[in-house]
Amino acid sequence: MRTRDLKFGLYADEQGLTWVKELVEDAVGSRTARIISETVAHTFIGGELSTSGVYGFLAEQWAVEHPAQSSGARELIELRVHLVCSLRTWRAIRKTVIKTLCPEGTAPHACRVPWMAA
Repeated sequence: MRTRDLKFGLYADEQGLTWVKELVEDAVGSRTARIISETVAHTFIGGELSTSGVYGFLAEQWAVEHPAQSSGARELIELRVHLVCSLRTWRAIRKTVIKTLCPEGTAPHACRVPWMAA
């Protein structure tokens, strides 16, 4: 087993971020993996590129999907979760989190928290 990273760009407020962290914890807890650390970042390594520059389209997605709602305290961030697990387990965890973030269905729907897997 080695250290692996899950990274998700999010347009979330504190409540949405907590929800996503819980999704990750649930996915990890049901497998042979361990979370080493979590980081919420506003910039990328080196600080030259902001998360808003990369994930800005998520704010636009929110505005289109929720035209009558205020974005409130939402901000563009990247959630980085460092895990110890096998590659196979990492793939299963990532797949589970992605499916849970915005379940696919036949009816039109809007994701609770606009996201992008990085």
